[in-house]
Formats: sequence, C-alpha cells, structure tokens
Amino acid sequence: MNDAVPQPGGAQQPPPRGEHDAPPVEDTASRTAPEYAPAGPAPLDVPRTPTGDAEVDARLERLADADHLTTDGHAEVYEDVHRGLRDALTALDTRPGPPAPTRHPTIPQRGPSGHGSHSPHRQGS
Repeated sequence: MNDAVPQPGGAQQPPPRGEHDAPPVEDTASRTAPEYAPAGPAPLDVPRTPTGDAEVDARLERLADADHLTTDGHAEVYEDVHRGLRDALTALDTRPGPPAPTRHPTIPQRGPSGHGSHSPHRQGS
C-alpha cells in the first residue's frame, strides 16, 4: 500500500514532516477572545477656583485625587469632599455671633467727670 493514498474508512493522517519543515501553525485566535484592557486613569481637568476659605479650598483640592484613581475609587473621594464641605457649612451655623453689648442701651453713658451726659456738647453752663 502506498502511504500517499488514503485508506478507505480510516481517518486521514497528515503527511509526515521532513527534518527541516516548520512546525504546524495552530489557530489560537478562534480559541481565545481578545482581552479587555480598560484605559488608565486620566485627569478630568475640572478647574477649581479658590474660595478664600482655607478649609473649603483644601476640600476642593482633594478632588484632584480622583484624577489618579480608577472610576471605582472616585466615590470615596467625592464622599469625603462632600462630608468635609457639609461640616464646614454646619460650622458656620454654630459659630458665635458678635459679643453682646456690655451696657443697656437706654442708660446714658457717664462723661469723664462722672456726670450723665445726654449730648456730647453742653449748652449754656
């Protein structure tokens, strides 16, 4: 029997390889899907204008930290900034106001001699 002629009813065998033949190329493209590689973090370049309040400005600068994180890390930064800004606003409501007056407004002030004075200028003395 000749090796080049396939035998009836049998599976066809590949021809024998020669000593200098290249190895067969496997088709791996159909077996493996291309891998998904998400893009790395990119700065959003959102301008942050200073407010003049050091505490608020520090919180706004913290937003720049999100530029170096993947999307799933943004929520933590945003929540931290929101919490800080909320605390700063709450602190404005709890700060004491101006000091209360030390004298009653209806009691006249005494002059340098200790006598009451209704007017800074005395007439007809």
